[in-house]
Amino acid sequence: MQRITILGATGSIGVSTLDVLARHPERYSVYALSAHSRVEELAAQCAQFKPARAVVGTAAAAAQLQALLQAQGLRTEVEYGEAALCAIASAAETDTVMAAIVGAAGLAPTLAAARAGKKVLLANKEALVMSGQLFMDAVHESGAVLLPIDSEHNAIFQCLPQHYSRVPGASGVTKILLTASGGPFLKRAVETLDTVTPDEACKHPKWSMGRKISVDSATMMNKGLEVIEAHWLFGASAEQIEVVIHPQSVVHSMVSYNDGSVLAELGNPDMRTPIAHALAYPERIASGVAQLDLAQVGTLQFERPDFVQFPCLALAFDALKAGGTAPALLNAANEVAVAAFLDGRIGFRQIDRVIAKVMDELPHGAAASIAAVMEQDGLARAAAERFIASLRAQ
Repeated sequence: MQRITILGATGSIGVSTLDVLARHPERYSVYALSAHSRVEELAAQCAQFKPARAVVGTAAAAAQLQALLQAQGLRTEVEYGEAALCAIASAAETDTVMAAIVGAAGLAPTLAAARAGKKVLLANKEALVMSGQLFMDAVHESGAVLLPIDSEHNAIFQCLPQHYSRVPGASGVTKILLTASGGPFLKRAVETLDTVTPDEACKHPKWSMGRKISVDSATMMNKGLEVIEAHWLFGASAEQIEVVIHPQSVVHSMVSYNDGSVLAELGNPDMRTPIAHALAYPERIASGVAQLDLAQVGTLQFERPDFVQFPCLALAFDALKAGGTAPALLNAANEVAVAAFLDGRIGFRQIDRVIAKVMDELPHGAAASIAAVMEQDGLARAAAERFIASLRAQ
């Protein structure tokens, strides 16, 4: 019986994880759940799965959740704040941590889980984007098991040799091919993107995701962050990672070998597949996802991305090559810019301008400590807000 903590239980990954767990009550129990502000949804999850602990973002949310749970006679202990998140992620009572908090807010508890030697199911890509070397060092020092949940990285993991070596060329791996759907604006003329609305940007053609990650998919920054994540997960250089547009989202990613072979992982676009794979690894369990019907799919298309259409993808490659705190600056500026777009403060095509401005203005220091990374994160957010204010004043 694995005891599971889910960081970000009310988000799309958290909900999908609970769906898989509910299918296998004989294998899994829920130790703790967290949400930032979706108190009523978290209360419903607590009623169904009866975790020992639940964590929310603020004292007010904690009071609200406590009242809802008490009204149902539930004994779940309610806490709030970052320290509480780190506590449930590293608790002795939990075996596996699903790290699904979106953005920089997920860094501290995900790192706490890694340092505690947990089985970490990584859906929070920012932990590696912001502090890749520090995070991987923590995994190796503690003996934690790190399994990727992003459908692309999970696919790569499945396509690599069982005893894959992160030393370049040692396992015959020549290239990692990250597939991308292209989002809702793949075929839309660049000159028309200035008028894109948040609702249009969040209407993904294949995947059901939260609003922030949906915008990242529309700009392809999501794929850019995945490029950086792939570098740390698999020891691949920027030159060994290639992004391929694949609108059907059936091939989730591929690995190319020096003998000319290309191995691919295929499946219907449903996050329960990689979640189930990581939960049961190295075994396989039912996920609730329908079997792929290739005859019904019919055609698989692939094309190279256009960096003019998707400048955020180019910025991510630049950040990876620059190294140090450059990826942390990229991530922070993107989070601020996307939030401003969703709030109607800037246009869609100004997102990449904000990120580029921050990357140009701020020096890229060494990511020597979490404190140094977070300092750069703060500086980048402040610089992004200043530039957004200047754009609005024009």
